[in-house]
Amino acid sequence: MNVRAATDANSVPLLRRTLVQTPAPALHAAPHHRVFEALGAHLDTRDGKAGTAFCVWAPNARQVDVVGDFNGWSGQPMHSHNDGSGRWSAFIPGAAEGNCYKYRITPQQGMAFEKADPVAFAAELPPRTASRIASLEYRWNDGDWMAARARRQAMDQPMSVYEVHLGSWQRAEDGSFLDYREIGHRLAAHCEAMGFTHVELMPVAEHPFYGSWGYQITGYFAPSSRYGSPQDLMCLVDTLHQRGFGVLLDWVPSHFPSDAHSLGAFDGTHLYEHADPRLGFHPQWNSLIFNYGRYEVRDFLIANALFWLQYYHFDGLRVDAVASMLYLDFAREDGQWLPNEHGGNENLPAVAFMRELNTAVYRAFPDIHMIAEESSSWANVSRPIEMGGLGFGMKWNMGWMNDTLRYVERPHFYREYHQDELKFSFWYAFNENFMLPLSHDEVVYGKGSLFEKQPGDDWQRAAGLRNLFGFMWGHPGKKMLFMGGEFGQVQEWHHERTLDWHLWAQPQHAGIARWVADLNRAYRGLPALHRHDFDAKGFSWASLEHEQRTVLAFWRHAGHADGNVLVLCNFTAAPIEGLRIGVKGEGHWREVLNSDASVYGGSGMGNLGNVWAEPQPCGGCSHRLTVTLPPLAVVFLSDRPIPASH
Repeated sequence: MNVRAATDANSVPLLRRTLVQTPAPALHAAPHHRVFEALGAHLDTRDGKAGTAFCVWAPNARQVDVVGDFNGWSGQPMHSHNDGSGRWSAFIPGAAEGNCYKYRITPQQGMAFEKADPVAFAAELPPRTASRIASLEYRWNDGDWMAARARRQAMDQPMSVYEVHLGSWQRAEDGSFLDYREIGHRLAAHCEAMGFTHVELMPVAEHPFYGSWGYQITGYFAPSSRYGSPQDLMCLVDTLHQRGFGVLLDWVPSHFPSDAHSLGAFDGTHLYEHADPRLGFHPQWNSLIFNYGRYEVRDFLIANALFWLQYYHFDGLRVDAVASMLYLDFAREDGQWLPNEHGGNENLPAVAFMRELNTAVYRAFPDIHMIAEESSSWANVSRPIEMGGLGFGMKWNMGWMNDTLRYVERPHFYREYHQDELKFSFWYAFNENFMLPLSHDEVVYGKGSLFEKQPGDDWQRAAGLRNLFGFMWGHPGKKMLFMGGEFGQVQEWHHERTLDWHLWAQPQHAGIARWVADLNRAYRGLPALHRHDFDAKGFSWASLEHEQRTVLAFWRHAGHADGNVLVLCNFTAAPIEGLRIGVKGEGHWREVLNSDASVYGGSGMGNLGNVWAEPQPCGGCSHRLTVTLPPLAVVFLSDRPIPASH
C-alpha cells in the first residue's frame, strides 16, 4: 500500500474555497483521497471577477486547453504546475454555473483531442458528452436521520433493501423520465407501504449508453443528467432520509468504457488503464480496467467513493463486480491474462486497493456500509483487514441466490431429490456477513421474472413466489429485492419500459405485495429474525418427528428476553397435516405469518393463528408442536407477537 505524507492545505489553492462553498461537514480523509477538492471545475472569484477555476491531471500532455461555451470553444491555455504532480490549471473569468466545457489535450505526439473532465460535477444530457460547471450547494434537512444512522445501520438491525433502476421504475404519463425529486417522493411512499428499510440505486453516475444500466461510466463525479441536477439527486436522498429510509449507491470501480471523451488514453497515454490488454481490457464487458497499481488511480477511485458519501449523503456503497477485480484471469481464456509476480491469478494491486478503499471509507464514515458483490469463494471478504480480510462490511451471498433459484425452478415433484441445494447455504451462512440478493441480474436476458421461474399454473406460481420470499426472509442474512418482485412482475425486466403497475389491480399480485409488506413488518418487529443475521447463535435446525424431504424447519433466535421464531417451509404443492416439531417446553406459539392465508391469495389453510406445545416427547425434546403446513407455503411461529409499531 502506497502511503504518502499529508499535503498542506496551502498547496491545494482550491481546497478552502470548496469547503466554504459547500455546506457539507468537514471530510476526515487524507488530502490525496480528496482530489475532487482540487481537480475539476470550481466556481470562484479572483480579483473581484467571478469565474471558474479548472484543474486536471494530465501528466504526459504537451499542452492542455479549456474549451467551452464561455470562450466559443476556441480554447484557453492551462498552466502546468511543474511540481511533478502532472496537474494543469486555469482560472477563467465569466465561466459560470451551467456552462459546458471540455479539455483539449495535445499529446506528445499526434493531433489534439477533447476529453470530458474526469472530476466534473455535472455533464451534458447524453448523447452530448461535454462536462458542465456545477455547484454542490444544497440545504439538507436530514439531520435526524444522519444523527441516528449509526444506530439504525448497526449490524444487529433489520436491513431490507429495495433495488431500483431509476429510468424504468416509473415514468411520466408521456413516457419521459421522472426527475430525481419526483422519484424520491414516489419511492418514499412506496417503501413506506412495503416496509423496506433501504433503497439501493443502480449506478447514477453519468453514462453515455442508457442500455448499460449505468455500469459503463464516463462521469464518475456527475449524477446522470437524464434525471436532473446534482441538487435534484441530493433532494431524492434527503426525501428518503426524512421518511426514515437509508439509501445505498451501486458503485462501479471495476471497469470503464472506451468512449473517445472518457478516461481511456486520457492524455495520449494509458493513464487510468493498463497498456497491456491482457491486464487492461475486459473481454466480457468490452471495457477498460483500472490500473490499481498506480497510486493516482487508487486516489481517484477512493476519492470518488468518499465524494458520493460526503456530498450526497449516501448510506453505503454496493461495490460492483469485485470478483472481476480480484482475479487476473476473470472471464479470460488461457493466454489472455498475465499471472502475478508469484505466478498466481490474484490481482495483488486490486486487493491492496480494496483494503485501502475500505480503510479510508470506514475511517471517514464509520456508520455506512461497504457491500461487495463478490461471486467467488475468496475468503474473508467481509472480515477486518487485520484478520486478513478485504475489509468490506457485507458480501452478497451469490451461492444462496444461485442454489435457491435453481431449486425453485424445478418441478414440484422433483424437488425432494434436491433438498441439499436449499440446505447448503446454511453450512456457510456465518462465514461472511451475508446479504441475500434477488437482483436485477436474475430477471433479464431470457432468465424470466421471479414469477415466471415458478413451475405450475398461475396460482402455483404466485404461491411459489410467496414461498420463495418467506424462505428468504426467514434465512439468516440481510435482504435485497429488485423492483417488481414485490408484486410478482410477470414480464422480465427491460430498461426501456416501466414495471407493470397495473398488476396491482389483480388480487393475486396484490396478495404478493401484501405478503412482502408483512414479511418486512415481521422482520423489523421480531428481533429473532434480524438480530443475529451474522452470528450462528441466532440459528438452529428444528427437530422433526419424521424427515420430510420437501420441508425445511429451522429456528431463528434472539435470546431469552426477545424470543424465538420457528420457520416452516413446504416446497411442494401438497399440504402436510400433522407435522410434529420438537420444542423444549410448554407454551403458546402464535402463527404470526402464513403465506397461504386468503389475504395473500392463498387457499386459507393454516393453524387458526395459534399452536400449543403438548407434553409429548419429539425429536429429543420434551414437548411437541403439531402443525398444518399448507401447500407451497411458509409459516412463521413466534413465542411473542409482532409489536404494533412495526
